[in-house]
Amino acid sequence: MSETARATAARTAPAPDANRWKALVFIALAQLMVVLDATIVNIALPSAQQDLGISDGNRQWVVTAYALAFGGLLLFGGRIADLWGRKRAFVVGLAGFAVASALGGAATGQAMMFGARALQGVFGALLAPAALSLLAVMFTDAKERAKAFGIYGAIAGGGGAVGLLLGGFLTEYLDWRWTFFVNVPFAVVAAAGAYFVIREPRGDRNRSPLDIPGVILSTLGLVALVYGFTRAESDGWSDALTITMFVASAVLLAAFVLVESRVKAPLLPLRVLTDRNRGGVYLSLGLAVIGMFGLFLFLTYYLQVVKGYSPVRSGFAFLPMVAGMITGSTQIGARLMTRVPPRLLMGPGFLVAALGMGLLTRMEIDSSYASVLLPGMLLLGLGMGTAFMPAMSLATHGVEARDAGVASAMVNTSQQVGGAIGTALLNTVAASATTAYLTDHIAGATTRSQQQLVQLQAMVEGYTSAIWFAVGILLAAGVIALVLVNTGRPGTGSGNAAGEGAEDEVLVPVIAH
Repeated sequence: MSETARATAARTAPAPDANRWKALVFIALAQLMVVLDATIVNIALPSAQQDLGISDGNRQWVVTAYALAFGGLLLFGGRIADLWGRKRAFVVGLAGFAVASALGGAATGQAMMFGARALQGVFGALLAPAALSLLAVMFTDAKERAKAFGIYGAIAGGGGAVGLLLGGFLTEYLDWRWTFFVNVPFAVVAAAGAYFVIREPRGDRNRSPLDIPGVILSTLGLVALVYGFTRAESDGWSDALTITMFVASAVLLAAFVLVESRVKAPLLPLRVLTDRNRGGVYLSLGLAVIGMFGLFLFLTYYLQVVKGYSPVRSGFAFLPMVAGMITGSTQIGARLMTRVPPRLLMGPGFLVAALGMGLLTRMEIDSSYASVLLPGMLLLGLGMGTAFMPAMSLATHGVEARDAGVASAMVNTSQQVGGAIGTALLNTVAASATTAYLTDHIAGATTRSQQQLVQLQAMVEGYTSAIWFAVGILLAAGVIALVLVNTGRPGTGSGNAAGEGAEDEVLVPVIAH
């Protein structure tokens, strides 16, 4: 071997086994922090609103400011990770997220709160794709990759439910500000550990100049899309600004695709999107998240408003779903990922999740938690965990190392946009069903207690109608995974698409060595 070859091999050699697994701990901790933040603040929002004097009309911006910055900047954040180096982007993202969280916890008014939430979104958009792409380039052995992505998938799927539990605890027993302050020790530990432990393979950075037109078009297009769905939730689908946002988003994203097809160094190389398997993953994951986000919202309201649960008890009620996700991801997905093609885990996983979601449509005012919610949430978690793990792995499998960051960003983007769509779309379905039920039944309620009962029944009717909608979405995700994802099991280099085997054989060693 020549001196040049030896030097190249040394620069790009994978991290030692021990370091890889230590690094996974800190990457998983950072991912947990980001996922927790999607739901933990929701529990604290009523208390924060009262303390800071935020009006009902403006309170949505506590959630929206984060969603817009995070969703709009993900592609940019993913490419920055490819340019800077994933470890550097990861550590900077963690440090910035910690500062933004401290500002949110110390907020003295609504402007400071909104600014802190937007800043959290900015650094989250840098942190999240860097975390997933680090896993992609550090774990290249099929069995190790299965274990690593099993853990990551469990956190990605179950972290939101854990956020509801932790948010309830902190809000009820301490103060809403701790839902922000809790991020600081998470971020400091993860950043310090990552700085000293992570040994990112070198020699695979993207040295191309940054695609500024692509950054501007993608950011504005995604912001308009996420804000459009947020407006639809609060102001309706026929609202003039809502329609304007959707039209603007379509124009901007179409222009983005046109630019990316013509520039020499695109922000998002279209080869990342046009790969059949990755496209199937992005689409099926986005659909699955649409169903999941709506469910968290409806079950939280059902447990607290209809059943009268405290925030802490509501959080505990979600634990079976978390247990199911961990089991599905680490015990089913991780064990079978090297033995069966990904579609045979993703497709059945989403279908089992749809079955669990279907059980939740049986909810009534007086439904038993043990007989209705418990089995439904267990199946939902088990199916999601089984599907999420191979999906996360496949989304970055076979991609060129220089594109790992932006491919990872597309996973986060599909989830973020899916969450925005799910919240708006399923809320609209629920609100329509609730209104229809009240219109048909409120006239027959002559006493106050009867009216209250009708109102509660109308809420449940709205939730179950929306959950039926989510069942259909999960079924669609399962079918898409079975039809579009056609790669063979990892390590075989097999696939049904033309040229796929060559991609597995050529590109994976580029990442590994």
